[in-house]
Amino acid sequence: MSRQRLTFWWFVGTLAVALLLMLVPLPHVLDAFKPYWPALVLLYWALESGEQRVTLGLAFVLGICSDLLSGVLLGEQALRLCVLAFIALRFRSRLRFFPMWQQTLAVLALLVNDRFLLLIVRAFAGESTPPALWWASPFVSAALWPFLFLLLDDLRMRLRLQ
Repeated sequence: MSRQRLTFWWFVGTLAVALLLMLVPLPHVLDAFKPYWPALVLLYWALESGEQRVTLGLAFVLGICSDLLSGVLLGEQALRLCVLAFIALRFRSRLRFFPMWQQTLAVLALLVNDRFLLLIVRAFAGESTPPALWWASPFVSAALWPFLFLLLDDLRMRLRLQ
């Protein structure tokens, strides 16, 4: 298999695994702490490959797939991932060279922004205000960011992929 084809399948595979991780059921008590896997993997690829691979169209398609798999309002996650990808691609040149602790704080800011956007969308849909624990997910996701980033980066380097 050619290197370019392997790179493509590695990219698609990581996005597919993120969608599958999103479907992993947790006990009801831990549901609020579930990381937003598609956003984390999309952020990784936005920072590492930039506009070569990650586009707003890809973010939209990944969001629609997430919507279909999770059964939420169609377009909800597509909108969220498009906004996330836009901001990440816009500030990519700065974010890439931050030390890991600053990058983690930037990811936290992006994910909290994502939560605000979700809150607005759900308010327009007529849902009630979520409990305070609902805000825990961005913090859990940000805490996982350094480990996910280093794992994906290490695997990508071992496979010698672009």
